[in-house]
Amino acid sequence: MNPPNGQAIRLAGALQRSAAASTLRQRLSTACRGDVLFDAASRGRYSTDASIYQIMPMGVVVPCDEEDAKAALAVARDLDVPVLPRGAGSSQCGQTVGEALIIDHSKWLNRVVALDKEAMTATVQPGVVLDQLNASLRPHGLWLPVDVSTSAQATIGGMAGNNSCGSRSIEYGNMVHNVSSIDAILADGSEIAFGPLAQMSRDGGAARIIDGLAAIGTRERDEIARMYPSVLRRVGGYNLDVFAPQSVRRYTPDDSVNLAQLLVGSEGTLAYFARITVKLARLPAHRVLGVCNFPSFYQAMASAQHIVKLSPTAVELVDRTMIDLARSNPAFQPIIDAALIGAPEAILLVEFAGENAGGTQRARLDRLAELMGDIGLPGAVARITTAQAQKDLWEVRKAGLNIMMSMKGDGKPVSFIEDCAVPLENLAQYTQRLTEIFREHGTQGTWYAHASVGTLHVRPTLDSRRDGAARMRAIAEQASAMVREYKGAYSGEHGDGICRSEWVAWQFGPRLNQAFAEVKALFDPGNRMNPGKIVHPPKMDDASLFRFPPGYRREPFAPKLDWSAWDVQRDPVTGVETAPGTGGDVTGGLAKAVEMCNNNGHCRKFDAGTMCPSYRVTRDEQHTTRGRANTLRLALSGQLDGEDLSGESVRAALDLCVSCKGCKRECPTGVDMAKLKIEAAAARAARNGLPLSERLVAFLPRYAPIVSRIRWLPALRERLPGAASIGERWLGLAAKRSLPQWRGDFLRTSVGESPTTNDKEVLLFVDTFTNYFEPENASAALHVLKAAGYAVHTNHVPGARPLCCGRTFLSAGLVDEARAEARRTLHALLPFAARGVAIVGLEPSCLLGMRDEFLDYGFGDEARLLAARALLFEEFLTQEKTAGRLALGLNALPSQKAMLHGHCHQKAFSAVHPITEVLAWIPKLTTEVIESSCCGMAGAFGYEARHYDVSMAMAEISLLPSVRASPPDALIIADGFSCRHQIRDGTGREALHAARVLELALQMKQ
Repeated sequence: MNPPNGQAIRLAGALQRSAAASTLRQRLSTACRGDVLFDAASRGRYSTDASIYQIMPMGVVVPCDEEDAKAALAVARDLDVPVLPRGAGSSQCGQTVGEALIIDHSKWLNRVVALDKEAMTATVQPGVVLDQLNASLRPHGLWLPVDVSTSAQATIGGMAGNNSCGSRSIEYGNMVHNVSSIDAILADGSEIAFGPLAQMSRDGGAARIIDGLAAIGTRERDEIARMYPSVLRRVGGYNLDVFAPQSVRRYTPDDSVNLAQLLVGSEGTLAYFARITVKLARLPAHRVLGVCNFPSFYQAMASAQHIVKLSPTAVELVDRTMIDLARSNPAFQPIIDAALIGAPEAILLVEFAGENAGGTQRARLDRLAELMGDIGLPGAVARITTAQAQKDLWEVRKAGLNIMMSMKGDGKPVSFIEDCAVPLENLAQYTQRLTEIFREHGTQGTWYAHASVGTLHVRPTLDSRRDGAARMRAIAEQASAMVREYKGAYSGEHGDGICRSEWVAWQFGPRLNQAFAEVKALFDPGNRMNPGKIVHPPKMDDASLFRFPPGYRREPFAPKLDWSAWDVQRDPVTGVETAPGTGGDVTGGLAKAVEMCNNNGHCRKFDAGTMCPSYRVTRDEQHTTRGRANTLRLALSGQLDGEDLSGESVRAALDLCVSCKGCKRECPTGVDMAKLKIEAAAARAARNGLPLSERLVAFLPRYAPIVSRIRWLPALRERLPGAASIGERWLGLAAKRSLPQWRGDFLRTSVGESPTTNDKEVLLFVDTFTNYFEPENASAALHVLKAAGYAVHTNHVPGARPLCCGRTFLSAGLVDEARAEARRTLHALLPFAARGVAIVGLEPSCLLGMRDEFLDYGFGDEARLLAARALLFEEFLTQEKTAGRLALGLNALPSQKAMLHGHCHQKAFSAVHPITEVLAWIPKLTTEVIESSCCGMAGAFGYEARHYDVSMAMAEISLLPSVRASPPDALIIADGFSCRHQIRDGTGREALHAARVLELALQMKQ
């Protein structure tokens, strides 16, 4: 009999894994009450983290409580299935990907279990996010100071598993220095509380672990002293040096052994962390920030060793490339510009903090300035002393990785040597030599991060689809030789995972590498806990494990919008991009736009900005921008079991996307899910057509003129008993939701154009919803503009229906219809734009479409000209005021308090500040901007019965509670039609467009 060929062996293995996965899924579905996810899309979303790797897990379970997690562990134990605990999935070395059962803590296991203010400790479940924990601690004047750049999404379980560090480790140490105990579950089901060795119970199998570890630690004491790097930033291997401390910062005050600290950094390979007790610190009462500007990168690196002698809490690097990338992001540009003096090649962010008054900290800034003068750089320190300005600049620095990953093209900055740690006196020479190595291999790196401790992040640009693996290996070998020469640590912050576990043996030598294998076997003899990390790893450059392996291909696809700006290649040395459309993408750049997601998970943040409102409600990976991008990428590359962009998996992932455009602004790599959703909706509509309910919304601008004349008919829905329920059954419109009331045709009946003799002209663009539902907003804007002396034109088209932006068509995926509306609007408005007349709109989603989607229809320079003239009402007023052309006689209002909710698209285009500026012109009126995500209405979304509950849940996160808590006489201001409707339905309060508020201020008598 002939032996089976390789294909037959692989097929047999696949069938065996499929059968095992089926059994596992059935058992978990019976044993667990949480989510059990085994479909291709869900597994695909968990197959990646922020590293370069992709490995399909067997399945995913999202336990709803601690007992559920134990049940999942028990099922995996019974079936001998590997287990991989996971938090945010933001690891950069592949720690949280593998062919195992993934247990996701982040949705439910996120409680702060206990807070001991006297002992200054907190006990938490593993899924608690760092920012969430610190928000709960802030009222007590406490915090967990391991302030990683991913603090908005990183979970404490992941941070403990990774031994995370953060910007202020020079002051507070790494995670290992800030963990006091861990309640762990071992592979055999044993539950052991790890903590100070002298206090640990020896019951329940603990004696075997304690004695085994002590024996290994005693035996290897001399080898530990010889081989462990004596630097603060060393997170490779296991922390066997708890038995013979080598860290420059003591693990415990008396050097006693705490076995919880040995578990820190074990990356889920030794035990499952059920609860973690962390040490807390007092929040500094005062902080100041000095930004040192350097004419050369080398000078910045050489100066770090002197700056740390001033005892700062942080010294963080941002190099020229990072500065330029930050300046290209509209959210970051004004922040970074405020920190620059001249055109530096590098800056160092130097923070001083303490309990003493601000004057003391400012004196330390003076000493920093003196130091810079002593090294020949007088006047090179920008002083950032206000809390908000410091916070903003730290946000730019924390976004460093994502900013760096915003480079277009197939080549991407790759993480594999990015956090080597060397002594500060060698830092300048190390970075210079490594830069030369990059040049030798035809690439370059961008430097940033922790100059205070000699751990700089750098990622050379490589293309894993082509020769990236070979160059990665060559660079790693040369870099590692330098690290050894300087007696540094090869893994200084981001752990081992797949990327660096191979180098553990190199760093620690064969004897300690064998000791690590003994530690692993002591905890996990069956090698089921996150196998392949730290012990017995694969090769770092095993291309079969890459997210973009050689041979990766995109399925041909003809997009409806223009994505050519992403279809480029980028020279890794010069940074020069080829012309749009020349990158060889068979999807016209669409796939490359999707692939901009680097999986860092910033879209999982929960307490600021807009992104991502649906995730904030569901806490499901499927509903993050990252989860959606991964789903689209898998579909476009043929990895969804035959489903393409029109398939059910993509539809489900995008179902709760409200097209808020929060990601357009807040995703530092520029993933615009609202625009990507249009392509998916178009593909689905082309294949399946549209249901009646979606067609009714999409074509509203076409039939609105007719309905406005018989507006009594739709009004019956609100008056006839049972009509709303019938509408829900037939049309899918939520019976609980009120519908907007038709009001006539404002443009047709109410407006005549102003004379054109005035040299101050403006065109007021009255959108469909303002025209037919809220004409009072157009009247108010008209009144204000005329009072300011402007000749006002409108978009009234004699004998034809009003112009429309096409937004409703886009939402349904009817791009051709939307393009036709846009072309009609463009041609009508172009003569005004050509002679410099501003096109001023009231509805953000409509007007801003002229600055966004209109540019993607292929209209060329004409669309760009219109975009340059298109302004929201408040933007126009502030522009004219700045130019000295605007004067309004505004009077005080009865209410002196205003609560402002910014429309999501206004936030995405930085258009909220002009509203607050305009409102500030009203005497005695103070405006508070509500820190809110999406209101939840999002056009038709909030009217749909299937989305009603989610819509209200989005609003209840912050918007509606803030409105209810505001004074009864406070003005509620919202420019969005949908936003005002949601506020009215949810609180009974009437929200006003800012134009109406200005009109009221004009009409008030002094």
